[in-house]
Amino acid sequence: MSVVLAALTSDPNLLKCELHRLAGQVLVQTEPRANAMGVGAYAQEEVLLRRFSSAEADPSLAQLAPPHESEALLFHASRLPVGLSFEENTQPFRARRWLFAHQGSVSGFDALRAPLMASLPEHLQRLVRGATDSEVLFAVFLRHLRDVGRTDDPRLEARVAGGLLADTAREVIKRSMEEGIPRASTLNLVATNGFVLVACRFGEEPLYYSRLEGGTECEPCGVTASTPETQPSVGAHRRRRTVVVASHLKRPGSWVELPRGTTLAVGPDLQVQLVNGT
Repeated sequence: MSVVLAALTSDPNLLKCELHRLAGQVLVQTEPRANAMGVGAYAQEEVLLRRFSSAEADPSLAQLAPPHESEALLFHASRLPVGLSFEENTQPFRARRWLFAHQGSVSGFDALRAPLMASLPEHLQRLVRGATDSEVLFAVFLRHLRDVGRTDDPRLEARVAGGLLADTAREVIKRSMEEGIPRASTLNLVATNGFVLVACRFGEEPLYYSRLEGGTECEPCGVTASTPETQPSVGAHRRRRTVVVASHLKRPGSWVELPRGTTLAVGPDLQVQLVNGT
């Protein structure tokens, strides 16, 4: 069982504040315990990726926050089988500005790996360094982006990116059927390039999303209901908006479960678009 958490926010300076708000709502560790965790974020034009083992300590949401401003974050935790390289197989995976995570597993992957790899151009084949099905899925998604010439396009529409992510899942489902693999895969996929956040749910495992609106209080920043309105931080906290995707919740609250076969697409305007269809 793996855990995924992603966020896209309107104010990069307040990402750590939004993670603090989520502390009582989401889980970043489950049983059986994850032993490989990774978190990716953005620092202007840089994409920073940090990997760590749960043996070091169970991370808090505050510890996942980057030490710099970032408009997006993607976290993943899973249990790697013995023998798999920690560095090469820990999600999220990164290519250029893209961060990608997969919650679930590809049934019959041993039979599907060769045809999926053969569908990739040589440079994307070289990108796959580990042994996981998830990294191959990422390469297939990158192929879909490349095929429409949008891999590095900062103006890529969220709905288009979401459609390509869903196409990735559908391609794997189609190949599974062609190979006669009876058991369905779980293909909960999440990706961001710092400008858009997209996620799709194809499988039994749930995936949720929530939209956080601005507020007048923030413990990390010391903003309270009595903080004078003249303080710039008050207005910034009231204006902030964030969309969050999570696989594991402590309590449902205002979270919405993404229906099976549905894709979520969020752009810089933080409007949530849902596209149905398997």
